[in-house]
Amino acid sequence: MSAAFIKMMKAEGIREDVIRTFIAYYEKLCKGETGKLSREEIQPPTEQNLIRYDDIRHERSMEMLKRTVIIKLNGGLGTSMGLSKAKSLLPVKGNMTFLDIIARQILVLRAQSGYDAALLLMNSFSTQNDTENYLKRYPDLERQPVPICFIQNKFPRIRQSDLMPLDNPDASKLWNPPGHGDIYTAISSSGILDKLVEQGYRYAFVSNSDNLGAVVDTSIPVYMEQNNVQFVMEVCERTPADSKGGHLCEDRQGHLMLREVAQCPSGEELEFQDINYYKYFNTNNLWIDLKALQWTLIAHDGIMQLPLIINPKSIDGSPVYQLETAMGAAISVFVRSKALVVPRQRFAPVKKTTDLVALWSDAYEMNDQYQIVLRRNLSQAPVVTLDDRFYQSIDQLTRRFSEGVPSLISCSSLQITGDVSFGEDVICEGDVVINASEPLHLKHRLISGKLVT
Repeated sequence: MSAAFIKMMKAEGIREDVIRTFIAYYEKLCKGETGKLSREEIQPPTEQNLIRYDDIRHERSMEMLKRTVIIKLNGGLGTSMGLSKAKSLLPVKGNMTFLDIIARQILVLRAQSGYDAALLLMNSFSTQNDTENYLKRYPDLERQPVPICFIQNKFPRIRQSDLMPLDNPDASKLWNPPGHGDIYTAISSSGILDKLVEQGYRYAFVSNSDNLGAVVDTSIPVYMEQNNVQFVMEVCERTPADSKGGHLCEDRQGHLMLREVAQCPSGEELEFQDINYYKYFNTNNLWIDLKALQWTLIAHDGIMQLPLIINPKSIDGSPVYQLETAMGAAISVFVRSKALVVPRQRFAPVKKTTDLVALWSDAYEMNDQYQIVLRRNLSQAPVVTLDDRFYQSIDQLTRRFSEGVPSLISCSSLQITGDVSFGEDVICEGDVVINASEPLHLKHRLISGKLVT
C-alpha cells in the first residue's frame, strides 16, 4: 500500500529521505503500532538524568556563540487567535513583533560577542513568504553561511477506512504538517545541517518563536561540551495549568523519554495528569549536538526514528490519520541525553490572547538586549483570565484595549467576565475580579478587589 504514497510524494517533488521517513512511520501504522506508552513501560525520571540550572549557569562563554546556531520554530499561523498570517508577526511589546525581537536579539549578540551567531527559522508553507518579506528590514541578518529560512516538510493524510491516501478536490487538504519533530529531517535534507557542521557550528538551541523566555544561555552548551552530552531538554516543574501537556519520563532501563497526551492509553488519564508523580514538562527549548545529530542520521539512512504520534482528524467529513512526531521525543534517540530543570522565566509562550495582556502591560519591560523580562522586584507575572466570548481573537482583544492596557505591576491576578474595555490610566492592584453584566468601559481609576456591574 505504500507504493501509492511514494508515487504521490515523488510527484510533489518531496525529497527521498523525507519519503523514507514517512514510509517508516506508515509501516508502523499498518502493523497496528499505536505509539501509546503505558504505565508498565515508563516511570518518572530519576535524579541522575536531571541537571539543575543553578548548578551550571555560572560557566558562560561568549566564544561559544561562534559555534551555536539559534533555531526558531516559526510555522504557526495563530489560527486559535483568529490570525491568518505568521503568528510571529503579531506585536507583543509596543509595535515590536516576535520577529523584530528575535532579529534584534541576534544582532545584539553579534555586536556584543564579535561572533556571527547564526539564526534559522523553520517555517511552514503558510508562513514562509510572510516571514521572508518581513525580514528584509534586517539585511544584516544575512551575514551568516546558511539561509535564514528553511521549510518544514509535509506528509500525506491517510484515510482511516483503508489506510490509503485521502481523496479531496482541494490539493492542499491532502497534506498535513508532520509536527515539529520534522525539524531533524528538514534541516538535514535541505543540506543546512552539513553546511553548519562544515562551518564549525557544533550546537543548536531550538525553541518556539512565540516563547520570549527562550534566550541563549551559553552555560548550557559549555556543560554539554565538558560532559559529552548530546541532547538537553529544558524542563519546568508542572503546575495544575500544565497537567494536560506532555511530560518527562524514562523507560524501565533508565533512558529519558517524552510522553505527549496523544500517547497516553485510555484509562490512564488521571495518572498522566498527576503533577506530583510526573513532575516535569517539556518547554520545547532544546539543545542539540549537531555532530551527534549528523552521526545519528547517517547511521539510520537519513531517518530520525522518533516515537510516532497518530493524530485522528476529520477533513470535510472524511476520517483521516495524520502521522506526526514531537521534536522533544529525540531525547530517547540520543545516547547521552539530559533534562535541565530551569526556572519558569525561560518558558513564556503566547498561545492565547490572555498571554498577551500581561506582556503588553507594565509588568514586563524590554532590556537593552531586547529580552522581555519581568519588572524589577516582580517575582512572577500576573495571572490573567479573560472571557473567551469577548477576548478570544486578536481583533476582539485589540478593540477592548485600544486606548491602553491597565497597569498590572502591582496586580497578582486579573479575571474578567463580560464585555469590558479599557481607557487610559487604569491601575489594577492585588487580586482583581471584574464581572460585567453589560458592556463596561473603564478609565482613570484604581481597581482593587472585586468590581461587579
